[in-house]
Amino acid sequence: MSERAGVWVAPSILAADFTRLGEEIRAVEEAGADVLHVDVMDGHFVPNLSIGLPVVAAARRATSLVVDTHLMIRNADRYVERYAEAGSDWISVHVEACDHLDRVIAQIRAAGAKPGAVLNPHTPETTLEYVLDELHYVLIMSVNPGFGGQRFLPSVLPKIERLKERIVARGLTTLIEVDGGIGPETAGRVVAAGADVLVAGSAVFGTPDYRAAVAGIRAAGAA
Repeated sequence: MSERAGVWVAPSILAADFTRLGEEIRAVEEAGADVLHVDVMDGHFVPNLSIGLPVVAAARRATSLVVDTHLMIRNADRYVERYAEAGSDWISVHVEACDHLDRVIAQIRAAGAKPGAVLNPHTPETTLEYVLDELHYVLIMSVNPGFGGQRFLPSVLPKIERLKERIVARGLTTLIEVDGGIGPETAGRVVAAGADVLVAGSAVFGTPDYRAAVAGIRAAGAA
């Protein structure tokens, strides 16, 4: 990932055209995206099924961007090594789905990927109190996970602010990533609250000009 200062934009391939996924991935990379976000759903932890290991491996072959794999699955400890082997640079797991979060974080790191923890809208940031030092990033969901195209929940903004305060107070470099309803109209509030990485699906892939979409989200976040 580039060391460019400012807001990082992470298009989510959940909203891409899967009949030409390689082209879509290359297009957002050329459009200036910083990270490629990949949502994996198991139909149990969230009420939807999505992509898995073969698509992560294909995405890895198609791009030099950081591949950020968001595991919306139960029993993540059984799979994190395989997702790292498939090409995931970052791997995040849900606090709510892990019986032993500290152990899964250690597994991700041992597999060579950078670990993240995910908080659903109702889950407080205090659940990360004893693992925050071990995390490369925290992904805060600003919609209830499972489906793309949902409306942003502004109730998460105070949680982003509180988490940022904790990170700064402890002298950490942990990134805050936010996913759900992100676009030019919400990016500014999210970044002002403390976000570093913005995940956007339809706000990028649902537009005719990916470069303009990525630039628009980044500019809105920087405003």
